[in-house]
Amino acid sequence: MAGHVAVVMPAYNEAEGISGFIAEIIDAVSPLVGTLTVHVADDCSTDDTAGVVRAQGDARVEVVTQPANRGHGPTAIAAYRLGLASGADLIVHVDGDGQFRGSDIARVLSAAETTGAAAVHGVRRGRTDPWYRRVLSGSLRLGSRLLVPRAIPDMNTPLRAYPREALIELLEALPENPLVPHVHLSILEARWRMPVRYVAVRSLPRRGQSSTGTMWGQRTRRVSLPPRALVVFVWRASAEVCVAGWRRAPAAHRRSDS
Repeated sequence: MAGHVAVVMPAYNEAEGISGFIAEIIDAVSPLVGTLTVHVADDCSTDDTAGVVRAQGDARVEVVTQPANRGHGPTAIAAYRLGLASGADLIVHVDGDGQFRGSDIARVLSAAETTGAAAVHGVRRGRTDPWYRRVLSGSLRLGSRLLVPRAIPDMNTPLRAYPREALIELLEALPENPLVPHVHLSILEARWRMPVRYVAVRSLPRRGQSSTGTMWGQRTRRVSLPPRALVVFVWRASAEVCVAGWRRAPAAHRRSDS
């Protein structure tokens, strides 16, 4: 059984679904750990996301509203830092939109405990995202082969587990306020030849009906075009990844160089 596990999540306008998602995670993960805490980084939601989380009245759950709305990437980093500040031995990241089953989060946690890997990724299966999000993910996977020495099956997955020391080392190497921190983390893990384990998990539709919680677009039956905000984001994120990726030496894990 693990000691202290922190589940961390960035959230923006997820008041409709986050309470049930957190409760599901607690039910699935609590039997596997000695101490469980849940840390929500609220990206200045315009709904009552923070209030809904506090209303659960569970001492194991904290929500911290960020000083400004900065987008998913910086808020994900803030969530990771909340988990580290809790003193947890193992940090599990998942987005606040609830697109995973609690049982799959528990499976990722179990793999982190039993394999001794430096990272465990939940590889999404059955994704219901709009076509342009799936194209983006496929493009990232292909493009990553230019920057890393091994294939990465789902390099931007938000469901991940890290031992404390590995996460600290990875976060130190990220660019400031990254747009796509999980892409950077995947590239670093591969370039440093860190042992990573992959667990197939089911991808669910976002919990909640409002479209205000995401810039990426909701599942739809009709053909749709990507939002302009997403197109701009992709260009910026691609430039960020390429610049950071080519600057990093494709060396083995830094600890082996010390």
